[in-house]
Amino acid sequence: MIILKKATDLKKWLLAKKQLGAKIGFVPTMGALHAGHISLIKSSLSDNTITICSIFVNPTQFNDPSDFEKYPITIEKDIEMLEQAGCHLLFLPSVKEMYPSGLQQTRQYELGFLEIVFDGEFRPGHFQGVCMVVHNLLERVMPDNLYLGQKDYQQCMVITRLVELIGLNRHIKINICPTLRETDGLAMSSRNSRLNPSERALAPVIYQTMKWVKEELKVGDISSLSKAGATELTLKGFKPDYFSIVDARTLLPVAFWDGEQKLVLLVAAFLNEVRLIDNLLLNE
Repeated sequence: MIILKKATDLKKWLLAKKQLGAKIGFVPTMGALHAGHISLIKSSLSDNTITICSIFVNPTQFNDPSDFEKYPITIEKDIEMLEQAGCHLLFLPSVKEMYPSGLQQTRQYELGFLEIVFDGEFRPGHFQGVCMVVHNLLERVMPDNLYLGQKDYQQCMVITRLVELIGLNRHIKINICPTLRETDGLAMSSRNSRLNPSERALAPVIYQTMKWVKEELKVGDISSLSKAGATELTLKGFKPDYFSIVDARTLLPVAFWDGEQKLVLLVAAFLNEVRLIDNLLLNE
């Protein structure tokens, strides 16, 4: 696997590959890789000639500076995992490389409703930061296929919107891959490494509660299910930001279900200092 840190080197390498007709798959990450990330790499490898992964902990998407400081860094392990998976190239830029003019925002991305609900509400500025870095990365890589994990459901919608806004939706296909889970149901996440043993034992309650909601889902008034789920998490020691059943395509809240509308359950909750997010499609 090749490791490049400069955008100019990446551009030169990619140009040579694309002149030979290579099909490029891209997996952007913030490192602290786990099996979920590697599943995205494997999906890319099966679809493309060349698979590129980036590792960059993006400071502009952290509304809480302490959260940025605590983000796990495991670069040596990450490189080993990518090599074993068969990734062709790792782009490993510095903050200065990604933001040569500084971290100030020079463009406002018109995300509409997506920016003011759920993580947009509880993490102000987060999705603008996500758009800044993904826009930057996409212009450097210009992949044929982009691979994202469904665990970040709202972020997948934001990036899909971004690709439309910057006019790359005709050139880049977005592939959203299923959430990978531990054997006890906890969604794989880089943040899980910050859980202590007692917190790790409790964390699967989120998935258990989501499954209960799915089992209880019936045509009619479903507003009580969201309230009951949030209450259950609170009683178990979580502090929910949200526990909401929404339209899977628009993220608009759904109080009455007709039995046909596609629904997704979105959850974000603190377990002491660690914020966990998850989601579950309720009627695929």
